[in-house]
Amino acid sequence: MRVSYNKFFKLLIDKQMKKGDLCRKAGISLNNMQKMAKGKNLTVDTLVKICGVLNCTMDDLMELIPGDKNPN
Repeated sequence: MRVSYNKFFKLLIDKQMKKGDLCRKAGISLNNMQKMAKGKNLTVDTLVKICGVLNCTMDDLMELIPGDKNPN
């Protein structure tokens, strides 16, 4: 399985929020945004911080895609 953060990026657009603004408000690094863009894993703590700022759940940020294994 692999992780897709497409829901997260759509949510950012819907809320008219820039990635840098979210990072500052959530207290996370831009490196986490790069990980999300590449479909890499994030810690639960990071996801909880993002959910707190966006007032959403983890299901609103990501989805698991069945199929090929993530090589990372």
